[in-house]
Amino acid sequence: MIVKQFYLSCLAHASYMIGDNKTSTAVVVDPQRDVEQYLQEARRHDWKIRYVFLTHFHADFLAGHLELQRQTGAEICLGAKAKTDFPIRNFQDKEVLEFGSVRIQVLETPGHTPESISLAVYDLSRSADHPHCVLTGDTLFIGDVGRPDLMASIGVTAEELGGQLFDSLRNTLMRLPDETLVYPAHGAGSMCGKNLSNDTVSTLGRQRWENYALQPMTKEKFVELVTADQPEAPSYFGYDAKMNREQHPILDDVVRNSLTPLSLQVVLDHQKKGAQVLDVRNAVEYAGGHLKGSLNIGLGGKFATWAGTVLDPKRSILIIAEPGYEKEAIQRLGRIGFDRVLGYLNGGMQSLEVNPDIIQKVQRISAQGLAELLTTSQPPMVVDVRSEKEWQSGHIDRSINIPLPHLAEHVHDIPADTPVVVHCASGYRSSTAIGILEQAGRDQAMDLVGGHDAWLTTWGHPRHKGQSEATTSCGK
Repeated sequence: MIVKQFYLSCLAHASYMIGDNKTSTAVVVDPQRDVEQYLQEARRHDWKIRYVFLTHFHADFLAGHLELQRQTGAEICLGAKAKTDFPIRNFQDKEVLEFGSVRIQVLETPGHTPESISLAVYDLSRSADHPHCVLTGDTLFIGDVGRPDLMASIGVTAEELGGQLFDSLRNTLMRLPDETLVYPAHGAGSMCGKNLSNDTVSTLGRQRWENYALQPMTKEKFVELVTADQPEAPSYFGYDAKMNREQHPILDDVVRNSLTPLSLQVVLDHQKKGAQVLDVRNAVEYAGGHLKGSLNIGLGGKFATWAGTVLDPKRSILIIAEPGYEKEAIQRLGRIGFDRVLGYLNGGMQSLEVNPDIIQKVQRISAQGLAELLTTSQPPMVVDVRSEKEWQSGHIDRSINIPLPHLAEHVHDIPADTPVVVHCASGYRSSTAIGILEQAGRDQAMDLVGGHDAWLTTWGHPRHKGQSEATTSCGK
């Protein structure tokens, strides 16, 4: 038996392949939507991918179950409580799938979602009594457990799921042997938990010792602990969880249809009709000149997460990229189900050179320059678009906190006749914020080069921590 982990850093997502050489059979668990790496691995071992398991309906990405089914004819498998509008095989609690030296036992572990399962995987050539590993989905992470607060929109409370999570951990997963390897579906950086480790594998014994959520406590205390201080879930989570239940287009078809070069005039026409223009270059290039009304989310950062946060998945999207990066942008949008890409600006920003009147530039300011402006008789308003938690840990004195996900709805809280300087931690999110302000008519906002990190480097400490009468938070 061979178990291989595939890790997608930009989404902090882990997927798995379990293969058996005796029967040339393979299983893929929680695949990402672009599935070529699994097909290559199967070809390398001369395996046939016969089954695809989803541990639950993921909210932060669109899984590749339909893609693998089309490519290989694999059977799509979920837990007993999962319902879809495409054919699946529902496994009951403790039901077993066995082939060659591989045994996979399905364990119902609700809590992150009602239908969540974990998979205890046995290497029968070594032991039929003790599992080699357990694939825990989003039930148990390394250093954390799955958040139970994402299902409120369909009427399931965090307290209800938190109680189920407590039972799943204590009564099911923690009964496995200490030496059982733990393979979760996400790692550090995922919004599916709050304290995930950088490690991508551990043992159940180590987690029993180190994981805060597995320590002895009452169910009431556990629910209180795992529901507190969770990061705000990106707005697209509900959309993706719904799409993972539904029949939808295959990614290859989406990319092929979207990879269409468009003239500048066609792009402008679509923009006037309400299409979202997404500039995926880095912040410096965007500041140097961009199409008026476009938003910047650079491919070099947490592209999918922020695209899912500030874009509307139900509206058309147009791409502006450095030539050669259009397909990557379309594919990465496809990973979160943002499939309504009409095409890309042929030639990128070079095609705008003959129309300077539609090019907008961003004024950028250094930490030293901002400090000097703050001492003048008419200082600028400093808008911090980091999360409320980041802002509370330290911020520039008299700044206001409007987290990026809420900026569009709070633009009118910023006086139109006041100079504005926007910043985040490093300059990635603030570049997106500049575009949001421009769309609202605030096209004179300045971007702090290097963000709060640069401010700290220049001054050695934040100007202020905690609340004050001069600060405001619009995080909720």
